[in-house]
Amino acid sequence: MKTYRNLARDKWPQLTKRPTSNTENLVQLAKQVFTDVDREGDRALRKYTKQFDNVELGSIRISQKEIEDQAQKLDSKTKTAIDIAYRNIYEFHAKQLTSLESPVAVQSGVVCWREIRPIDRVGLYVPGGSAPLVSTVLMLGVPAKIAGSRQVILATPPDKNGTISPAICYAALKVGITNIVRIGGMQAIAAMTLGTESVLAVDKLFGPGNQYVMAAKQYAERYGVASDMPAGPSEVLVVADQSAYPEFVAADLLSQAEHGPDSQVVLLTTNQTTATDIQKEIECQLATLPRKDIAIKALVNSFCIIFDDISTAIDFANSYAPEHIILSIRRARSTSKRINNAGSVFLGNYSPESAGDYASGTNHTLPTNGWARSFSGLSVESFVRRMTFQKLTKPGLKKLGTAIKTLAETEGLDAHKRAITIRFQKDKEK
Repeated sequence: MKTYRNLARDKWPQLTKRPTSNTENLVQLAKQVFTDVDREGDRALRKYTKQFDNVELGSIRISQKEIEDQAQKLDSKTKTAIDIAYRNIYEFHAKQLTSLESPVAVQSGVVCWREIRPIDRVGLYVPGGSAPLVSTVLMLGVPAKIAGSRQVILATPPDKNGTISPAICYAALKVGITNIVRIGGMQAIAAMTLGTESVLAVDKLFGPGNQYVMAAKQYAERYGVASDMPAGPSEVLVVADQSAYPEFVAADLLSQAEHGPDSQVVLLTTNQTTATDIQKEIECQLATLPRKDIAIKALVNSFCIIFDDISTAIDFANSYAPEHIILSIRRARSTSKRINNAGSVFLGNYSPESAGDYASGTNHTLPTNGWARSFSGLSVESFVRRMTFQKLTKPGLKKLGTAIKTLAETEGLDAHKRAITIRFQKDKEK
């Protein structure tokens, strides 16, 4: 990790900009994949799975029997862990489905209100391959289930044998998902956007992924399919003072670095000794990390800044707008009130980011790449729409009519005005 000391504010934008690949190349690739899937359907999915994942696919959709058989292979210890995570995630998200809002009488004879409707068809993308993210099944599936989405499809990459991990199958059954397709990457997003012989077309896409998946989700909008948020390569920012445990902070930084070579981790501290101790601990822990090579590549794009005070560090954190932020500092709770831009916040030495990734209850699908300035993390609200309703009585419309007609005249929309006047002309004709 590169280290900077009291970096001037005019230099901050250079570091808050994330490392990315050539976006034009990503758009062109997405265009090609979407075009092929649109024309060739399942055939294109098999072609790209062979090209990108080196897997020869037979059936694309997994039968319910295969899902159940795979789930049965899971050991009891992992089943128990999934059960605990499911319970906590469900408990936290169940409170998010707000009850029907009370109607508002904006004036006599004019009542307005909102009602919630679930998004009918949703597509959940679960990264897989070398590290199938079983936790993402819960993070996406639980709020979809609570929201009441009618059709839920889960797409996840197969392993080298073309199968889906027992853990993903068990978690899917836990949340009531039986429509699973064994495809990943851009081709999975294209399939759920356009629909194929084996894959249901959806109304909205959900789930994290690398920059290829994120580019595909953004490209899907050209076909009228929405997505949850820009959720690309993982990132974490840790603010640490002398009260932090270097070994804890190092583990937190490496837990994100091991996600992928395009992940980024950031350390902000107020003490040179703390920074040195943490970086030494990173080197020590890195030596025994199974995904060491991946973490090393991520650390190349990562950095540490030593500031004179926590206040400036928090200003930088808000400018960076991290997916995750950990406050390993004294008075973490009170300081957290100054955090305006972050996907999820972890307070104190015993609140590791891993807790939120798996089982504390909060959702780990969060905005990355600075999008936390304008996006929230995934929730039940992501799976519903709020429709407005209004009911006007004849006296209510008559009282409001003059204002409506005047505004319609101002905008030059005569039919809008006529929609008011025609109703009261009928009364005069009687």
